[in-house]
Amino acid sequence: MPRKSTRLTFAVLATGAGVFAMLQSLIAPALPTVQHALHTSQSTATWVMTAYLLSASVFTPILGRVGDLIGKKRTLVAVLLVVLAGCLLAALAPNIGMLIVARVVQGVGGALFPLSFGIIRDEFAPSEVPGSISNLSAVIAAGGGVGIVAAGPIVSALDYRWLFWIPVAVVAATTLIALRYVPESPNRAEGKVSWLGAVLLSAWLVALLLPLSQAGTWGWGSAKVLGLFTVAVALFVLWLLAEARSRSPLIDLRVMRLPAVWTTNTVALLFGAGMYALWSFLPAFVQTPSSAGYGFGASVTTSGLLMLPMLLAMFCSGILSGRLEPVVGAKALLTTGAALGAVALGFLALWHAAQWQIAVVAGVFGLGIGLAFASMANLIVGSVPPEQTGAATGMNANIRTIGGSIGAAVTSVLVTGRLQPSGLPYGSGYTHGFTLLAVLCLAAALAALLVPVRRAGRATGTARATGEPSEAGRPTAVRG
Repeated sequence: MPRKSTRLTFAVLATGAGVFAMLQSLIAPALPTVQHALHTSQSTATWVMTAYLLSASVFTPILGRVGDLIGKKRTLVAVLLVVLAGCLLAALAPNIGMLIVARVVQGVGGALFPLSFGIIRDEFAPSEVPGSISNLSAVIAAGGGVGIVAAGPIVSALDYRWLFWIPVAVVAATTLIALRYVPESPNRAEGKVSWLGAVLLSAWLVALLLPLSQAGTWGWGSAKVLGLFTVAVALFVLWLLAEARSRSPLIDLRVMRLPAVWTTNTVALLFGAGMYALWSFLPAFVQTPSSAGYGFGASVTTSGLLMLPMLLAMFCSGILSGRLEPVVGAKALLTTGAALGAVALGFLALWHAAQWQIAVVAGVFGLGIGLAFASMANLIVGSVPPEQTGAATGMNANIRTIGGSIGAAVTSVLVTGRLQPSGLPYGSGYTHGFTLLAVLCLAAALAALLVPVRRAGRATGTARATGEPSEAGRPTAVRG
């Protein structure tokens, strides 16, 4: 039985994870303001996003594994303190270099996702786990939407630095409450952190994501981009070999090969490509002056309001999925979520001449995000041993981020590959980009059909399909 109030524990976890999700998207609409205020170039300002992405990708699975080994609450509090320091540093940053460093520090907070899922699995009653994970997933998804919607009003009414001062206050309070009230999880993995695996994982992720995020500036055929892709492949192979031979792997490859895990991760890659790319390019589309033949010349605040239906829909559907999952199953919800994303993007590719059409698309896509986020987390948590929860959910979040980087990079090529004399993209570029994203989400829906159906009381791989700890709650070490 839970030793402390699960409601309070959930509130702490939801606040921490929600703030980190908000930090992911909060700064994006304000990048032009940051660029002007800190007297830097557009290419340099984009590193505010790139540094955060790379940092989160590196630390999410590593600290998820650390939490499995030394305790999830201890690691959670440490991560919250680091995020607090990163927000404070960003709020006070006197120049763009210091702001980029602050964003690297904030990226450590990516570990809040797997740590929170692991604490829920360890501390909540088995019957509460699927619903709580769905609710937390809804908060995480909505956090990203809040960032897009809130950025404009905050910058207009206050200053871009308040995009970090507000999280400073929230994270500080969350850390104090977590230290006092969140219980330490009893399930621990055996072994130690594979530092060779951690270094190789970090290296191939950076070598992959860096050229994806900078290809528009460096050029897809440049030596830097092609060279880093080659290095990423080589390091990935070395990482696989090192993990397969390690007695205490960072990421247990046997767990990654479980049918429910690899199929869900495939969906995460494809759906993440569509979701993150839409978050990046839809605001830019509506902010384009109508003189370009499309767009509405919307302000940052107005474009955020057009995304408000997405925020509301993803939160509601995420909460609803927790109640639907016991009835229809996580697989059906994942398939439906990805299919709704494909429908929304297909509609957007064909009809985007009026603002109400943008709002409808945002709402439908938000429904898909809410269902997909919740069901992905439940499928991973319900398919791996308790002591592997942090590493497995951290890797799932990472794969979604990798998909988002790929989707954004390829969409950027389609949108900006041919420009009008004014320097603005042609409308056909956005149409082709939205069509590609619709195809990716459709592929995600088809991949979701491959996810095996979970049946209560039946073991799946090394974990029970119900999400209960293996062997009646006793920790079971999984070695590579």
